[in-house]
Amino acid sequence: MAQPLHSQECVSGLRPMTLKIERLSGKRRTRIRLSGAFRSEHLDQVKAEIERGGPGVALELEELDLVDVEGVRFLNACEAEGISVLHCSPYIREWMLRERSRPKARTHKRKKEQAPLEDEDGKHV
Repeated sequence: MAQPLHSQECVSGLRPMTLKIERLSGKRRTRIRLSGAFRSEHLDQVKAEIERGGPGVALELEELDLVDVEGVRFLNACEAEGISVLHCSPYIREWMLRERSRPKARTHKRKKEQAPLEDEDGKHV
């Protein structure tokens, strides 16, 4: 039986968006069903539900309408950790694949400024 866990409204433009999180417990696994709009501000709640679900937890996304880039990255991380992502819409699945294949952002380290070299007399060399 589905148990509503969280429902949070998010104001985006003129229309409020809601994420509904339900836990569906079965014999072999627990499914966490996400419905509505999954945004970065929901990540902590979803992570907490995944942890409560224990081993064999899966995310059920059939009723998920919208997702932001942080949500897509989170879903990819879940799959990388062995969490099943079930009934994902084609556009979200495609976005996940594209995000996975993107080169990682490289951080450029600045070269440390070196002090000018000086000889014994204090002259720059």
